[in-house]
Formats: sequence, C-alpha cells, structure tokens
Amino acid sequence: MNKSQEVSMQTEATEIPPLPALNGAAAPQAPTGAIVGVDRVRRDPEVLAFIRSANESLRALGFTEHGQRHAGLVGHIAENVLERLEYPKRTCELANIAGYLHDIGNSIHRQNHALSGSLMAWRILARMGMSPEECALIMNAIGNHEEERGLATTPVAAALIIADKADVHRSRVQNPDMATFDIHDRVNYASTRSFVRVGNSDKVVALELEIDTNYAHVIEYFEIFLDRMTMVRQAVEFLGCQFQLIINETRFS
Repeated sequence: MNKSQEVSMQTEATEIPPLPALNGAAAPQAPTGAIVGVDRVRRDPEVLAFIRSANESLRALGFTEHGQRHAGLVGHIAENVLERLEYPKRTCELANIAGYLHDIGNSIHRQNHALSGSLMAWRILARMGMSPEECALIMNAIGNHEEERGLATTPVAAALIIADKADVHRSRVQNPDMATFDIHDRVNYASTRSFVRVGNSDKVVALELEIDTNYAHVIEYFEIFLDRMTMVRQAVEFLGCQFQLIINETRFS
C-alpha cells in the first residue's frame, strides 16, 4: 500500500415496535438487527424523496447543491477516509450511510437540520431493521455534522464531518446568474479541484484545493469556511491524525 492514498472528490438487538404508515396500516418492518447496506439505503424511495425535497428547498433559498451528488460524494469520501485508516469494513460502510443521509433534515427546514435529519434517519433505518446500536452511531454522526454545535465523538462522525466540509467545488453552484453570485457561490465556483488525501502511514489527512482567483480570493475561502476547517481539524485529530489544508499548493496548518 502506498504511503498516502488520494480520495477523489469528482463509518444483541432489542425489538423496535413497527412504525405506523401514513394510511394507518402497519408499516412493513424488517427483522431488527438486519445488516442494512448502503446500496439499499441509496435505492430507498423515501430516502430519495427526502434528498430531492431538501435540495429543491435549498435551491429556492439560494444555497449550493445538497442533492444526490453531494450526498453520494460525502458518503463515498467518508467511507474511504476510514478505509485508508484501516477501520473495520462495517464501520466504513456506516460512515457511507451517514454521509448519504446527513442532509435529509433540510427537507423540513435549514435550521437545526442536523437534529431533524438524525431523527428522520432513525425512522428510515429502523424500518429497514438496522440494529439500535448502528442506528445510534449514524444518528450521532448526522446530529453532529454542523459546525454551529457539532463535535466528533466517534469515527463515523469524524469521517462524515471531514467529507461534508471537503465538498467545495464549482459543480455545487445552483445559481445560473453569475452576476448575482454571493460569496458562497463565488468561492465554490472558484474551486476547480478538491481532494482529500489520507496518509495511512504518516497519519496526515490533507484537504487539497485549487482556487481560481479570477472568481474568488483565497482569503474569501477563510472568511466563510474558517469555522468548518476548525471543525475538520477536531475530527481529524479525533482519528489520531494531523490535519493539513493546502490551497493552490500553499499549506495552511
């Protein structure tokens, strides 16, 4: 295995009562303690509806993309971060599931979407039969992914934080009118390359960005993302690693 690996941007069950369906009939319930895989979560109609609704709401409010692209990418990166650090396979998959579900709370409201999303995820995963222990890990990760109040206390939560905050790229910009870009649009549009690099021997997790300064200055990145980078540093250190931020080949650490 190479010294460092690059993760491209382009973690005994008790019975849970069945959840009621909207029409009053009992909702189908899988046996509690089932191994719920990320592919099943990604195909679930309820999950897809919530992700689409969340992104439509945020687009209307002028936010960057939070749809299936962002969800899938964050899940993939979170899983790969833990894989490079040689965590158990199931822990890595739970990080992927948490990443895919982490923004569904935006379908309710932007405020406190981490909290609402964690409760929505519990309902979905319990319906599928996931054990309470695994549900709790995913709920904790989703509930702690926002910088206003989040903190990594498990490897799954740490991987989700790193992956979510690393997704800065022009493909996230949903505003079609460049003349009306705000600072978030400009910084995301200016980001032409974004990689998370995980060193499995030197224990360094680096976020590498290329920013086109024709659209935004590097200082503007720090203006809007400083709190996020502080959060990422805590998550990386929780995993026993050192964090590095590299922008246009200049290291900030």
